[in-house]
Amino acid sequence: MNKKALLLDMNSTFMFGEDRFGDHEDFSIYYRNIGGQLERGQINTIIRDVYHYLDQRYPDELYRHSFPTLADAIDASVDQNLSDDEQQRIIDTFSFHEHGHIPKPYIDALFKLSKQYVLSVVIDIWSPKQRWLNTFEELGINHLFSATSFSSDHGMVKPSPKPFELVVEYLDIPKASCVVIGDSIRRDLGGALAAGLDCILVGGAHDERAMAHYPSLLEL
Repeated sequence: MNKKALLLDMNSTFMFGEDRFGDHEDFSIYYRNIGGQLERGQINTIIRDVYHYLDQRYPDELYRHSFPTLADAIDASVDQNLSDDEQQRIIDTFSFHEHGHIPKPYIDALFKLSKQYVLSVVIDIWSPKQRWLNTFEELGINHLFSATSFSSDHGMVKPSPKPFELVVEYLDIPKASCVVIGDSIRRDLGGALAAGLDCILVGGAHDERAMAHYPSLLEL
């Protein structure tokens, strides 16, 4: 592959088991462990309402460059006064369930790729990024990424081309020498094409506009 830099998606590309917001999820378990005092039904309803608020807006073009923060979503979804500490516990609970895990083979793959390419990440998350930064540091992969874009920092979500363009500009590498790698046709391929970048799809997604397709990042 005649490329110098890889712009990696995260969820379902090298992190898995994320976005645990299903109907049977009990958010009160983690919430209680960090000192939350709201009743089980209350906290479960709050987390689901906040998730629904953000999920409705995520594909909407109107919010592509001004996506709400998690704190904004809590303010808009919760019809009660919350202390700063309580709001932080809700944010922590939400981020715990939004966060996934990075399997050892994918950690090894990132190290291997870093020996051949300049690595960066273009990540859509709704929570503040600190939990993910902590995970990168704990796993020893934080230094592998020469540039990072987290949507919760700037409110721009894929398939906006702007997060990709910010990373390319920071790397100071020509677009022709960069390639986006992700699992989503709409978000990763769509954003890459809008930014004038090539894209490789992983995880089973196929589209004729992609430069290549692989079952997973491991095969790449």
